[in-house]
Amino acid sequence: MRAAGKGLGVAGVLGFTLFPVYLMVVTALNGEANAGSRTLWPADWTLKNFAYVVGEGGFGRYLSNSLLVALGTVLAGALLALLAAVAVSRFRFRFRTSVLVMVLIIQMVPVEALVIPLFIQARTLQMLDTLVGLAVVYLAFSLPFAIWTLRGFVAAVPVELEEAAYLDGASWGRMFRSVLLPLVAPGLVATSVFSFIVAWNEFIFALTFMSDDQNYTVAVGLRRFFGQHATDWGAVMAASTLITIPVMVFFVLAQKRLTDGLVAGAVKG
Repeated sequence: MRAAGKGLGVAGVLGFTLFPVYLMVVTALNGEANAGSRTLWPADWTLKNFAYVVGEGGFGRYLSNSLLVALGTVLAGALLALLAAVAVSRFRFRFRTSVLVMVLIIQMVPVEALVIPLFIQARTLQMLDTLVGLAVVYLAFSLPFAIWTLRGFVAAVPVELEEAAYLDGASWGRMFRSVLLPLVAPGLVATSVFSFIVAWNEFIFALTFMSDDQNYTVAVGLRRFFGQHATDWGAVMAASTLITIPVMVFFVLAQKRLTDGLVAGAVKG
């Protein structure tokens, strides 16, 4: 009886969580989505909403822009955050504590308070309306969390493992690749997922920094299907479905790497 109650509770939570996703996909596949049809099962199954979004709506361009920005943010953020985490965890230098405090302070600043200063700075550096400039901004916002998280993973690795590698004749690069990197891989994957989601879903900076619609990301490109007096709900839901798919794929791949990292760390440790 108790197990049945838990099962019903889990089923209720899953249903509550997944129902909006189901409704989004159903509406995207419904040929009568803009004719007042609000059924839970489409009477007219069609892919015309997806064809319109990718073709006439130009959403394929927005998807490629977001992928470039998000992957650039993830790769650069993973490298810089890992090196910074190793520096603050393994080395003692002046102002080390001040650096960690500054990392925390940056996390506390509201995003809205930085829009205008960053806009002026990007304009001065001629980085407005460029995907590189947008990726740099996202990198700046994802790095503090990544550094602070990876610092805990690096600090948890016993120094004796590194010393043993040195005694066996390994160089610093070999020790980094064979000992430290496998053990901190779970944290690296976790921070990469966070960086990807930040870069993929962000709206304010993408809207403020981009004036050319060819450089729009998916979050900004979704607006074009909302009219002043009417909304193309079929296109909106089709675009929303396309936005969701890369995030799901990235999370599934990252989850597998996260598990592999945990196993590798346990074996090599």
